[in-house]
Amino acid sequence: MHRRQFLTLLSASLLRAATRLPANKNVKWALGANLWNSFPRVPFTDILDVMHDTGFIGLRVTQFPQILETYKITADEMAREAAKRGVEIITISFNGPVDDASQHAAVVDRAKQAMKFLQTFGAKHLVVFSPRRGADRAAIGGKGPAAFQAMCEGFNRIGEAAAAMGFRAGLHNHLGQMVQDPSEIDLCMEKTDPKLFYFSPDTAHVHLAGGDVAAVMNKHRNRLMLADYKDAKRAGLDPAKFPPNIYDLGDGEIDFPACHRVLKSIQFKGWLCVDLDIARNGPRASYERCGEYVVKTLEPIYV
Repeated sequence: MHRRQFLTLLSASLLRAATRLPANKNVKWALGANLWNSFPRVPFTDILDVMHDTGFIGLRVTQFPQILETYKITADEMAREAAKRGVEIITISFNGPVDDASQHAAVVDRAKQAMKFLQTFGAKHLVVFSPRRGADRAAIGGKGPAAFQAMCEGFNRIGEAAAAMGFRAGLHNHLGQMVQDPSEIDLCMEKTDPKLFYFSPDTAHVHLAGGDVAAVMNKHRNRLMLADYKDAKRAGLDPAKFPPNIYDLGDGEIDFPACHRVLKSIQFKGWLCVDLDIARNGPRASYERCGEYVVKTLEPIYV
């Protein structure tokens, strides 16, 4: 093969590859840093390279502030390397013992520190996880009404601090935590101020907790801040060891086209995070597969 022919074929191949990347228009696509903890440690720039190459241009930071030490990188270096690749740091996975009212002030201070870090990158969202679930299976949140009420009051205080800093804070539901199933999501939304605290659902965890993902998203559509698009299958679920039930987009049971129609109905403009807990063939292969599903199945509905 002549050099000119080779370059022509290479250019065509690259062009085809480029057309498969998510468009990142109204919906912008992100991923979570936590997946890389399941693989041998790589430089942080390798994560950013995978993001750039697969079209997932936003990153949710996990294990903050320890992640800076883990990857031997400063916030300024992270910002600089991300900018080189057209990547954005969009939020942090934040949690704290908000079910204990005596801890509220300390938790809010930590939330402010996290948001100050995020301001380095121009981010405007704080994804908030609920505390670890209690052992009482019959009690709401596993800990009872008083703890649940304290948690919601703590969420409002985080939301108030976020608003003062130009941020939005929102609930992230999760197995094994106090806000786990649709009824607890509903109660949390009822007990928090819609002007202060928003909703950042994890589709896989809604599904694994027995919920209809699109229905939950639609019910709370006016408070949707950001969402995790993550596929799942319920068979053989062990709530304490759920990663094997997580799948690449389109390989599980969740009706993402229905979810995307909810986003279209509200003209959603924001981030969706494909925060995989497992990548059976490695991060790059999973995100390439997810990106293909986004382009072929979801973008025809709403881009």
